[in-house]
Amino acid sequence: MAASRRRHARSPAVAPLEDDDLLSEILVRLPPQPSSLPRASLVCKRWRRLVSDPAFCRRFRLRHGRNPPLLGFFDIFCDISFIPTLEAPDRVPPGRFSLQLDDGDGDFMSLGCRHGLVLIYLRKRLQILVWDPVTADQHRLAIPPVVAACRGETLINGAVLRDAGDVQHFQVVLVVAYDDDQQHRQALACVYLSKTGLWGDPIKTLLPHQAVQADVISFPTVVSTDVAVLAGDSLYWLLVGNFTGILEFDLEKQRLAVIRLPKEVSCWKLMRAEGGGLGLLRMPDSNCNTQLWKRKTNCDGVASWVLGRTMNLENILPLKPEEKGAIAILALAEGNNVLLLWTIIGLFVVNLESLKFKKLFKTMIVSQYYPFESVYTAETDIGGGHDGVDLLHKT
Repeated sequence: MAASRRRHARSPAVAPLEDDDLLSEILVRLPPQPSSLPRASLVCKRWRRLVSDPAFCRRFRLRHGRNPPLLGFFDIFCDISFIPTLEAPDRVPPGRFSLQLDDGDGDFMSLGCRHGLVLIYLRKRLQILVWDPVTADQHRLAIPPVVAACRGETLINGAVLRDAGDVQHFQVVLVVAYDDDQQHRQALACVYLSKTGLWGDPIKTLLPHQAVQADVISFPTVVSTDVAVLAGDSLYWLLVGNFTGILEFDLEKQRLAVIRLPKEVSCWKLMRAEGGGLGLLRMPDSNCNTQLWKRKTNCDGVASWVLGRTMNLENILPLKPEEKGAIAILALAEGNNVLLLWTIIGLFVVNLESLKFKKLFKTMIVSQYYPFESVYTAETDIGGGHDGVDLLHKT
């Protein structure tokens, strides 16, 4: 017993911050702001070694992947340029996210961002490009023949996402509307899983047809080019043309369905409602009283639309009387519940929960912007030490 006590006396417990495993558990809980890991890396060489380890960076992104900060917006009006929205020291320099395309990739269309990934349709090559701006990884996928066959007569849209608890694999969902052999308008979806490297079988559903007056020009129903919304276990796209509604793709059941819009709603955008369900953002032409609608299902399984909140954007933003009356909703960051607005005095971001706003810059151009919500680990540069200095002192 005495010998045992002497051995324990000579082997004191390791201090918490001297245990690499325990220290990693502490550091992985740092807030997911871009400056968190660079700050930690400047403490000492040991901390730098821990936070620059690729396995730690994956754990950090995984832990915060469902509540990432809004790093900025991608402007796709001319190429794909990044516009940061955070203040220093969390402001990611615009040049940090630069997409390198091949010479033959010039004709492209961006389909949106989600879970730290950007989805791009390369028209000439009939390919889908999945780009991770943080790691610079690119994955090129050949469009399935059944979708490629529709490209001449309709628009192709899609979405990229990651499963919860997975930062390595992703899935892509492509959707189109087309006429079948019997001239019935259908919606079609195809799903790609990076785990298998394969596209699944096409999934189809008939689209409603609305009768129109003889003197009214009617266009075939297509999937809108607006970005998809992820709410619950489903993706949603707007349908425009002969039939105006919503196309739903249930990710779990692998099933397409059509949802009708409420008659009271016009000038709308899809959004994730409070509580996580499907919602609508309505901005009437006559005023800026923006309405937030949500879809609710009762105990009998019957779904209906109800009006939630109403807010006046003109009263929220610092607009002079002569500057009011011209507000456009350009984008919605679904994870952070933030609107990107254009006014004649510049671009603003507005948080729909707190109604706090921030002016980004002045522009007269109404461009197309995609919000980029991601955990920025800078894992390719922190190990060398200079990326932390850049982020903390040059932004």
